[in-house]
Amino acid sequence: MTTVQKNRTPRTEAAEIMPFGGWETTPAGAGFEDHESLFRFPAPDDPTPGTARLLTMVSGAALVGFTTVGVGMRAFVTVVGGAPFWFIPTLALFGLLSVALTVGAFLSIHRPVLPWLLLACAIGPLTVDILIAALY
Repeated sequence: MTTVQKNRTPRTEAAEIMPFGGWETTPAGAGFEDHESLFRFPAPDDPTPGTARLLTMVSGAALVGFTTVGVGMRAFVTVVGGAPFWFIPTLALFGLLSVALTVGAFLSIHRPVLPWLLLACAIGPLTVDILIAALY
């Protein structure tokens, strides 16, 4: 340990490379001293999330992923049998929306409620996907 400690914020190279560097913790302008972004990649000095929290989130994400794979297999059978032009883009849109919400949950893992809200919201588009694949 040195005698002089610098007050520094965690900053990664991604903030300089990515055009939307707002996901990273970067020095903010005047008036935003307490501002912290909702979605960000973990910094090296962030505390690790609890094991139970991470295991529960991974289980929810696995459920979303395996269900999406099942919908994809059902959609493949439907497409081979003949499907209208709107079928695949609609399934892809709702499936990708569900996956994006799940990714957002993992990017906000250090927040108290937001990851659970995003995982719960990921079930909505997935349910629409299931209904479209099963009823058509």
